[in-house]
Amino acid sequence: MKIYNTMTRGKEELVPLTPGEIKMYSCGVTVYDRSHVGHARMLLVFDVIARYLRFAGYRVTFVRNFTDIDDKIIRRAAQEGVPAREVSERNIAAFREDMAALGVLPPEAEPRATEHVPGMVVLVERLIAAGHAYVVDGDVYFPVRSFPAYGKLSGKNLDDLQAGARVEVDERKRDPRDFALWKAAKPGEPAWDSPWGAGRPGWHIECSAMAVRYLGESFDIHGGGEDLIFPHHECEIAQTESVTHKPFARYWVHNGMVNLGREKMSKSLGNTLTIRDLLTRHDPAALRLFLLGTHYRSPLEWSEARVEDSARALERLWRPIDDAAKHAGPETAAASPAPPLPPEFVPFRQRFIEAMNDDFNTPEALAALHDFSRVLRSAVGGAQAAARGADELKVLAGTLGLQGPRRVEVDEARIERLIQERTQARQRRDFRRADEIRVEIEGLGAVLEDTPTGTVWRKNR
Repeated sequence: MKIYNTMTRGKEELVPLTPGEIKMYSCGVTVYDRSHVGHARMLLVFDVIARYLRFAGYRVTFVRNFTDIDDKIIRRAAQEGVPAREVSERNIAAFREDMAALGVLPPEAEPRATEHVPGMVVLVERLIAAGHAYVVDGDVYFPVRSFPAYGKLSGKNLDDLQAGARVEVDERKRDPRDFALWKAAKPGEPAWDSPWGAGRPGWHIECSAMAVRYLGESFDIHGGGEDLIFPHHECEIAQTESVTHKPFARYWVHNGMVNLGREKMSKSLGNTLTIRDLLTRHDPAALRLFLLGTHYRSPLEWSEARVEDSARALERLWRPIDDAAKHAGPETAAASPAPPLPPEFVPFRQRFIEAMNDDFNTPEALAALHDFSRVLRSAVGGAQAAARGADELKVLAGTLGLQGPRRVEVDEARIERLIQERTQARQRRDFRRADEIRVEIEGLGAVLEDTPTGTVWRKNR
């Protein structure tokens, strides 16, 4: 299995620190607002990686955090006139609803930053003792020049970095590029006790402390969106390795951004599409299929039309699975153990594995599944062979977290009445009314097909 490592800028063989076991950490969301489709892509990427590693036989320990104390959360709470905890709790609950709808499995651990402040204080104390941190008026900073390898992940040259939009400017710092490990308390803000006075942790120290707490000082995979490479992951490496003197993570995995009109989608730019809004108009499985249709490292252009195309593709992919379920007789339903996979279906599993073993290439894996579905739809070999092939297709699709199209109950009698009304409208050449009726029928969950013998319909999901 090959995996692209941002640190080395190339694909490497996946060799876990402990044979047969993978420990993986992914930076989660900052819960000051609803999660958007950019978050959805990141969350699906690491959900699929964890699923596939388990499929490949690894014991996976996956940790994904919540940043539930942060400047943005505090500002949002002040705007709403509520405690910061109320903002974070509300958005964590909404996040979990969104993840359930998208089929994103819960990780083995989902720590919240506010529950691990003591461990963060201990890590800062270790940094101070090792000469890798200094205190100024209750704030604690990491001096980037104390870690000569700073920049090794992002490829940035420390001497070329300038204090600017992404580097907080503070004249009290020894160097404008130094970053905060601990922030002194301000009136009205949440605060915790520390040897330097009341305050709260900086963003970077949160993930270091939580990752070490659950996975150890060194683990296999650390990931997140590519916008986290610098400064977040760069700072995590510096502060952690300064005290452990070990590689923090063996492989660094980052997904590309979702773009809207050639601009990165982000809350700060105000051009987000929330997962909740998207799920009101799109099948979650179709949205998942769309997001996995582009390799995780490539940028993804958002397209409503392509999500709708994905819904139709999902319908085609799942049709033989549904057909096999409908036509399964007692002899197929009771078959145990499962019969051997018919020879014509065997190559698709291998294609799927080869694609996923090549840096989790989901577009190629999906191509194998679609080809499998086409062959399965036209295969002749009896109900038992079809059922066995459908089971195999379902297992492979499930490895990507794919489920069948969302099914809705349709009012068949109403649809039949509307078809009659549409036929009459067409006969009197009232095509505008006929089109309106077609739209109404589609809104009821049906697809029309005009044939030489009349109009027929089928469920569209």
